[in-house]
Amino acid sequence: MALTASPAEQRLLLDVQAHDTALQQLDHRERSLPERARVDELKAEADVMREFVVQRRGELEDARLELQRVESDVSLVEARIARDGDRMQASSSVKDIAGLEHEVASLTARLSDLEEIELGVMEKVETLENELQSAQSALDAHLEQLAAAEAARDTALAGIAEEVAAARAARAEVAGRVPADLLALYEKQRERYGVGASHLRARISSASGVELTGSDLAAVRAAAPDAVILCPDSSAILIRTDESGL
Repeated sequence: MALTASPAEQRLLLDVQAHDTALQQLDHRERSLPERARVDELKAEADVMREFVVQRRGELEDARLELQRVESDVSLVEARIARDGDRMQASSSVKDIAGLEHEVASLTARLSDLEEIELGVMEKVETLENELQSAQSALDAHLEQLAAAEAARDTALAGIAEEVAAARAARAEVAGRVPADLLALYEKQRERYGVGASHLRARISSASGVELTGSDLAAVRAAAPDAVILCPDSSAILIRTDESGL
């Protein structure tokens, strides 16, 4: 048996469709929110900056360990030079003193090399400390930007959520006045084709944007006012009103 519903009941579907369209637009707004894209961008940049900070921190730790090793070597050589100096002062053997003098000369040359290495490592440590401090400061400032962007995103999302809740409530109120079988057909067609109801205005279907001509228009004209008919182009329920141009 063909589905029927009063013209007034069928016109309610236009309001339901309007709310569904609004909900689709809100969903698109939520997914394409500029504030959300900005947060994603800042998060990606923060990840790169964090990686740089971690890298510099690791390099600084390695440089400090290297400095400790060099400082330890310097201390050992200085201790040996001091010990040999004490031995030379205490010795009366010319041969022993000559040997100690030779060893001290070698140790002194070694100490000079170590001190030069130590100075280079100290400069490296200082450079890395400055770079790490600068990178950490930049990261901290960037994270403040990210927090502000996340707050702006959350505010925008909350606004959209309010609009969604209002649209759903309005849709539920209108849908509650549509006969169950008519609403079921609407939902079925909307799920299949994207649009459930199409307003025929000046012989043009709003869902397809195509003007009904020939046999299609004749069939619509011949249909009873309470007959539920489908748009031949969009397959949505075709809603006829005084604006339909029939």
